[in-house]
Amino acid sequence: MSAAWAPRTTTTDHAPVGIEQGLAVRAARGDERAFQGIFDRYAPAIHRFLRDQLGDVASADEATQETFVRAHKNLSRIREGAKLQSWLFGIARNVARERRRARVRDSRNTPITDELALANQTASPEAALLNQEAGVMLDAALAALTSERRAALTLRLDHGLSYPDIAEALQWNLAKVKNEIHRARLELRASLRPYLQGSTK
Repeated sequence: MSAAWAPRTTTTDHAPVGIEQGLAVRAARGDERAFQGIFDRYAPAIHRFLRDQLGDVASADEATQETFVRAHKNLSRIREGAKLQSWLFGIARNVARERRRARVRDSRNTPITDELALANQTASPEAALLNQEAGVMLDAALAALTSERRAALTLRLDHGLSYPDIAEALQWNLAKVKNEIHRARLELRASLRPYLQGSTK
């Protein structure tokens, strides 16, 4: 596996199922070139997802490496019919959750939730409004979501996963996926409304 998360060649986040299955089968049999192919194809998307979840590039770098280390060890356990991409996002989500919990445990301050710990690492809504930076405002609004809703929404909007694929990655039923994404969108709109109203004046 490459020492860096970035791929050596440009690829898309999605691959035909046949290619996914072929790479997974060969990698599970010990073909390191096949696993490198998996890493090159999916590491950029996994890294973006983890950066959204953890709030900084350094943590995302480490978590991406951990995700693929775990994937390498467990390729033979992928259930038949599962999509490789969804399976990798599921591992990444667990890695992110563990790291957020570790941050809270290691904190010497009063225990706080995972979401507040992440929000402290990103720009506040007030700072976003002051700077008039839509990107900063969006980061703050995303950070205010629960980690579960943020994960579902970013998998849908940033990575283009279908509702069934998100359900597979997060191990939810389809109704919960649709409900959480709907609520996440409502919360984002409420958070961004002051900025959007201000920008139209």
